[in-house]
Amino acid sequence: MSEHRRRRWQLSGARAAEGVGTLRPRLLLLLSLAAGALFLGALDAYAVATLLPHMLADLNLSVDHLEQASPIVAGFLGGYVVAMPLLGAFSDARGRVPAVLIALAVFAAGSVLTGLAGSLFWLVAGRTVQGLGGGALVPLALAMAADSAAGPARVRALGAVAAVQEAGSVMGPVYGTVLALWLARFGGWRAVFLIDLPIAVVLAIAIWFLRPAAPPPPLRGGISPPSGEETRVDWQAALLLACGLGALVAGLYPDNPELHPLNPYAPWFLLLAGLLLGGFGWRQWRRLGPLLPSRVLHSAGFWGALGVNLLVGGGLMVALVDIPIFARAVFNVDQNAAGLLLTSFLAGVPLGALAGGWLAARLGFRWPALVGLILASALFWVLAGWGVGELHTHVWLLRRTDVELIGLGFGFGLVIAPLAAAALASSRSEHGLVSSLVVAARTIGMLVGLSALTAFGLWRFNQLLTARPQPPDTMSLSERLHYLEKGVTQALLVEYHEIFLITAAICLAAAAVCALTLRPSEEPRPAGAG
Repeated sequence: MSEHRRRRWQLSGARAAEGVGTLRPRLLLLLSLAAGALFLGALDAYAVATLLPHMLADLNLSVDHLEQASPIVAGFLGGYVVAMPLLGAFSDARGRVPAVLIALAVFAAGSVLTGLAGSLFWLVAGRTVQGLGGGALVPLALAMAADSAAGPARVRALGAVAAVQEAGSVMGPVYGTVLALWLARFGGWRAVFLIDLPIAVVLAIAIWFLRPAAPPPPLRGGISPPSGEETRVDWQAALLLACGLGALVAGLYPDNPELHPLNPYAPWFLLLAGLLLGGFGWRQWRRLGPLLPSRVLHSAGFWGALGVNLLVGGGLMVALVDIPIFARAVFNVDQNAAGLLLTSFLAGVPLGALAGGWLAARLGFRWPALVGLILASALFWVLAGWGVGELHTHVWLLRRTDVELIGLGFGFGLVIAPLAAAALASSRSEHGLVSSLVVAARTIGMLVGLSALTAFGLWRFNQLLTARPQPPDTMSLSERLHYLEKGVTQALLVEYHEIFLITAAICLAAAAVCALTLRPSEEPRPAGAG
């Protein structure tokens, strides 16, 4: 680093410390409360994984046909994506605290609606409203972390917030099951959602009383609330972006994977998404004061973070969906054992998120993200070699599968804070909107990954079964059944091995995008770094 750049960075850090010094304890407590709200949203988002059968049974729906639950999942994801750019832009113009309070109120309303639902329609409606509030809490908490510190401290704060969210995803399924059993006399699964209301009220009151009395002075790289021209938000553009992303999510969701990879209305949703996102792009191009300033649109780090998150989302969905299915189909274990295997992966994510923030504060954005992506790629390649008896192999006291899945989750966690920080480095006061787009890119990548792996998996499985020779007529009935069962297991083994190899290649592609777009010259370094 040149002497001029070193002095400029030291001056920026000094100004940031001067601006946040007196507010730091209050801001840290405020950020902790916002992270607590984010943790609550993550718990509810993943608690549904274990509560869905109980929810369907309570509504007199067939538990044997879990595809009926797809609108519940699609509604939550749709609301999740739609709310992010709207409240992100609102928070940039009107402040983080009002936006967080609105998100908490919407989330609490959705929780109550879900807990009181007496039909599938109201259950889907409740989860959609929950998604609107929960989706907004993710980028708002990240934006508050970006506002609360400058330079390396900002990256550590982003890593801590990301770790809180991922910890909620790890604990969510267990939280839902345990709380539903504990509160069985008060409604079971319904109580899991109804209890959100008093928790949200307590959080909202605490956040309101801790809100800053007046906005601090603008800082380069630290807290820089918008003022003057920068407070103007193009709400029509924000609505076009939000609705376009929501239509894209709805179009990519597979409602019945056994029959078709996408839902019957996918062409119309995707056409609508193209029109709305095209209208957003046109409006951005034509207006002098667009929703995203030119400094953001011309930042390689911003576009690189979006591209990598899109690819990472696909890899995450493969891990979340295919690992439990692989365990049940190939390892021949029950649902609980398959869920515990997935928990090993989820446990590694928050550990990686914390480490990613710590490393990025010292090494810059590029290297921690690259290491995480290469580690994820290598471990997907290892997963592609899993055999039928893999669960019986141990490394000291742990099963080798658990060690490998913890490492895979750790690799994914490593990239979260560096990518968020790289995107936020392009903005001065648009932290809410930029954080929203980063998270939205990962969510859309997950939906694209789900649709793609569903389509490929069904096609490949049927192809492998068709190519297998028919059992000889001389076989007895039991021998023929054993032959067919072995053929199904072998076809599933080959199918998932290929999916894991494809995902390893996707992670390598994400690493290439990361290397090309996250430039060392744009990365913040601690004062005195060479």
